[in-house]
Amino acid sequence: MKRTTSVVAAAGAAVLLALAAPAAASAHVTVSPNTASAGSYALVNIKVPNESATAVTKKIEVSLPTDTPFTSVSYVPVAGWTTQLVRETLPAPVKIGDNTITEAVTKVVWTATPGHEISAGQLQVFPLSLGPVPDTGRIVMPAEQSYSDGTVVSWTDTTEGAEHPAPALYVNDAPPSGGHGGTPAATDDHDAGTNDSAAADTLARSLGIGGLVVGAIGIVVAIAALRQKAAN
Repeated sequence: MKRTTSVVAAAGAAVLLALAAPAAASAHVTVSPNTASAGSYALVNIKVPNESATAVTKKIEVSLPTDTPFTSVSYVPVAGWTTQLVRETLPAPVKIGDNTITEAVTKVVWTATPGHEISAGQLQVFPLSLGPVPDTGRIVMPAEQSYSDGTVVSWTDTTEGAEHPAPALYVNDAPPSGGHGGTPAATDDHDAGTNDSAAADTLARSLGIGGLVVGAIGIVVAIAALRQKAAN
């Protein structure tokens, strides 16, 4: 009986691991929605998941561009978190319309009060209003995620398929098919094709997980049958 229990536990653990793997692989700091129109005032959410099983997320810092700055940055208060808008002098003056901008908000910092950190399996959303959106390809917004154990994860990589991609808001450029920057609206055939690919990937993963589940059940049934036969 002890051996049977061990095998059942192992099979169950394998299934849980398979279920958790796809979720962990897609847990990135992102901007959602990840598309905006030039000249608009975009309301976006900075989505921050906790990827550590042993530590909690206590701070998140998002950097805003200095070459194409936003002249208006405001936030929606999040319960249990303090928010700081860091305004700095720009490296060089930027002309926006009839105005020349010499300083702007270059960073937004959210810090958790004790007891409100992001724990394992949790996701926190931080809303921001940004505008006017510059007429550019994309706006990269690198993020730094600080954990209670001292670990700092830098979401700053702009290469395709990166392990820690930088959050980005797409204006004239097309969002990546992986959707790490958020969820773009499907407005043309290209987007529809992207959604079809994502659906196919989800189906493939689901079938794979289903196969593992069936396999685990088969192992349990086989062992039970052998023990029954031995008892007879």
